[in-house]
Amino acid sequence: MSAKAFTGVWPVAPTPFNDNGELDLNGMKRVLDCMVDQGVDGICILANFSEQFLLSDAERYQLTKLCLEHINGRIPVIVTASHFSTQIVETRCREAAQMGAAMIMLMPPYHGTGLRADEEGVVEHFSRAADAGGIPIMLQDAPLSGVSLSVSMLVRMANEIPLLQYFKIEMPQTAAKLRSLIEAGGDAIAGPFDGEESITLIADLNAGATGSMCSASLPEKIKQVVVYHREGKGREAAAGYEKILPLINFENRQCGWRACKAIMKEGGVIKSEAVRHPIRDLHPATRAELLELARPLDLIAMTWGK
Repeated sequence: MSAKAFTGVWPVAPTPFNDNGELDLNGMKRVLDCMVDQGVDGICILANFSEQFLLSDAERYQLTKLCLEHINGRIPVIVTASHFSTQIVETRCREAAQMGAAMIMLMPPYHGTGLRADEEGVVEHFSRAADAGGIPIMLQDAPLSGVSLSVSMLVRMANEIPLLQYFKIEMPQTAAKLRSLIEAGGDAIAGPFDGEESITLIADLNAGATGSMCSASLPEKIKQVVVYHREGKGREAAAGYEKILPLINFENRQCGWRACKAIMKEGGVIKSEAVRHPIRDLHPATRAELLELARPLDLIAMTWGK
């Protein structure tokens, strides 16, 4: 598959747990099947919205293998391999590529609030990851890392690391950064994406984003907005986005990844919406508000398993 084909809507798959906190492997397969039926263009696994920081290394390997085997080439899969250690990232990239991943997503190396690599260290980190995996890399530029990545630095890496072609931008003023990145990087920027549950989607599409990485709660609705925008139907895109924005906003600001789990539990996709400690379950009132916003939208995830 050509790297240029990586556009559209690529939601993050939630990682389902049983009520006792153990991995629900059958539930993981059902999540993936539901996402395929949502008509997504690709799937991202083991991202922050997949609770990757609450998984052991053995669980990550198990989930990577299960997801790629179960999808079995139906749609492309991005595997997140972020870690502060370049050596660990190299191993994760190599394993994911060998199992059939279409792309690797990485945040810049960081640990806690104080450990950061310098600029050369970041460049070398991504270069070694690309060499190890041999497949396209998506750089995730997000506030969680606390790493400041200038547009000039991103363009430098795109030019120096041929496999670093995709950029998921979800910093404040995402649209402005996307526009500057596209203008400065030219053909080296094969895939400018936004993220953060598509909460600034229209502005980001106007700035030139060709893809969006949202949650798996309502990707079919987000995809319709992206398609309308691509076809030059700005009024239809805006109207479609206006309809779903209250749910996107509530998910992003009030729930985080717990929203998708609640919606998929309500729709019979998964048996439990459990999250791992120290994360707390949604407050019942917050959950009720979430579902009140979701029900009128006729979401696939709300009916898939019923």
